[in-house]
Amino acid sequence: MDEFHWIRVEAEGRLFTLKSKNTEYQIWADPHGLLNHLYWGKAVSQDLRGRLRKMDRGFSGNLYETAEDRGYSVDTLPMEYPVGGAGDYRTPALRLALADGSRSADLRFAGYRLIRGRESLKGLPYVRAGEETETLEIGLRDVAGAFSVLLRYSVWPEEDAVIRSAEIINDGSAPLILEKAASAALDGLRGPNSLLHFHGRHAAERTPERLPVPHGNLALGSQRGMSSHHENPFVILCGEETGEDAGECWGSMLVYSGNHLEEAGLDQANSLRFVTGIHPTGFSWHLAPGERFQTPETILIFSDAGFNGLSGRYHRLLNRYVLPENPMGHPVLLNSWEACYFNFDAEKILALAEEAKGLGMDLLVLDDGWFGRRESDNSSLGDWKTNEEKLGCSLRELSERIHEKGLKFGLWVEPEMISENSDLFRAHPEWAIREPGRAPIIGRQQLVLDMANPQVVDYLFDTLSALVDEGKMEYIKWDFNRSVCNWYSHALPADRQGEAPHRFMLGTYDLLFRLREKYPALLIEGCSGGGGRFDAGMLFFSPQIWCSDNTDPIDRLTIQKGTSYGYPIRSMGAHVSASPNHQSGRTTPLRARGAVAMAGTFGYELDPGKLSAEEKEEIKAQIAAYREQTDLIDRGSYYRLTLREGAFGWMLVSPERDEARVTVVCREPEANGRFLYARLRGLDPERVYREESMGLLWTGAALMYAGVTLPEPMGDYPVYTLHLRAEE
Repeated sequence: MDEFHWIRVEAEGRLFTLKSKNTEYQIWADPHGLLNHLYWGKAVSQDLRGRLRKMDRGFSGNLYETAEDRGYSVDTLPMEYPVGGAGDYRTPALRLALADGSRSADLRFAGYRLIRGRESLKGLPYVRAGEETETLEIGLRDVAGAFSVLLRYSVWPEEDAVIRSAEIINDGSAPLILEKAASAALDGLRGPNSLLHFHGRHAAERTPERLPVPHGNLALGSQRGMSSHHENPFVILCGEETGEDAGECWGSMLVYSGNHLEEAGLDQANSLRFVTGIHPTGFSWHLAPGERFQTPETILIFSDAGFNGLSGRYHRLLNRYVLPENPMGHPVLLNSWEACYFNFDAEKILALAEEAKGLGMDLLVLDDGWFGRRESDNSSLGDWKTNEEKLGCSLRELSERIHEKGLKFGLWVEPEMISENSDLFRAHPEWAIREPGRAPIIGRQQLVLDMANPQVVDYLFDTLSALVDEGKMEYIKWDFNRSVCNWYSHALPADRQGEAPHRFMLGTYDLLFRLREKYPALLIEGCSGGGGRFDAGMLFFSPQIWCSDNTDPIDRLTIQKGTSYGYPIRSMGAHVSASPNHQSGRTTPLRARGAVAMAGTFGYELDPGKLSAEEKEEIKAQIAAYREQTDLIDRGSYYRLTLREGAFGWMLVSPERDEARVTVVCREPEANGRFLYARLRGLDPERVYREESMGLLWTGAALMYAGVTLPEPMGDYPVYTLHLRAEE
């Protein structure tokens, strides 16, 4: 037996078990070299090859060399990385065209390698190795010798995570074309029969929806050139009985920010297959002999402790091994957008800075409208030079005056976009994504820059570097405000245009890698019309992402709850904005707006000069309260509470389980209403906790199993908070 601590290899190097703290993942290269998926779930400490059963199913073909064994078919086996064209009629992970025009593939086991730690992906974001990380590489070879596939599995034992990816290698003598190259497949799953996904639209991102997995194929994804507001690349497979605090669930989170596809379906034997990766529509990739194609990673995590258990494991993994450190800790910022929109000059921005400093904030962000001839969203994208006539000073002078007030300074940019009405477009129309001889689709009066073109990436790196240097900036807000279509790169030949969408993402990642290396102390906040690129790929570069352009706190309850299923709250950009809200028109009390924004990266999106003296004092108190809980936001465990309809609750618990903060917000009061009962989570049942505002003592067991009773909700959007500390 060849064994690492978390990876066990048995059966003469053909049975592989990936262990973690609570789970096992088993793979078997059978006697004919087909790679079978045996199991993924709660640890069983058992060789599970005996679970495989053969059956002669009509119209399921057999391998040529096993034609007499009609029960042995790739159409019925649980395949670890299924390929199309050779007898498996279910959803494939890989499709390709060989030089002779044929499209069949037959992959057989070709060996394995164990690695202590892991090797970083080149050009793609990835999950950084932990101290105990171990990696298994399994090689598969096409029987005709046309190509090979290298499957990678890395284990993070404390988080019960297996990170998978695939590398397709042309080690044959002729070119080939990839038509689909998924990151991973899960096959033969018997526990889940439902899929929880997170759909939405601009200003209403990541709404949870639970769907039954059908016979056939359920396909979800994005073809918008970004992970999108409409379908997040994170899904959860689960059973009908699975809830927040109990039941099995299997999560998949793609570490990618572009076009993606998630597919799930039951086959004729009620066995579930799931495939995730780059969306194949419009995708083709030429591989010459000797070339390789690396897929993005996907983060697979299992939990038998319900959705809260799964979320906690994703949060820990992302916080520790994906998100970069925030170089400013937890800066409380004031963004100029809803305070000014395009109507400002330096004096107005400095007045905002003066107010921000007086309220105890840390960072002033100048949003859209500072560059080119930008008085609306109709021009100047790409012309990243300060409009000194509008400001009345240079960017350096404005930055210096803001720094003199004791604040950090940040700037809004939209690097991947270009306006037709811009000096950049007039100089380089070929840098815009648009098809020859066809009028382009316009979004917000803007086009998209061709990030597949290295000249464009170099231009943006030089331009953004000059801005950061001139403004001595500590922060940039990186926006992306339209979907991409009319895919065409003038930097690629006609027969390689199918590579443009993925090369676009590689160009964006290249730019971000270079900026992170040059400016390690620069805080980059991701944004795409709010949460249109809220994914693990962007979080590799940006420790926080603007969660939604919708700042209405009541809408944000749903948006932030949906986001929390996979992503940690320290990654969620959340601000207190003016009331009535600029997106919904809803009027809400400042207390509710503050409570919701504190479940994220805290800031303000308003003009403090228009606030009353009482409101300013309340904001000072909010900022002080937020700073008291930043350690819980960084290190604590987050739980969604199950409450009656119309009430949203969550809590943060310290790793030592000696402190917890609980927040409950009601969407609507009731006449002759019901009390709110909240059963808390994550506490030590044996310890005694003091609720600080009332001085009451409760055991952890009482708080979790009996629950607490909150007062009858009254008024507009009431908020309840509890602060618990364990008695010594």
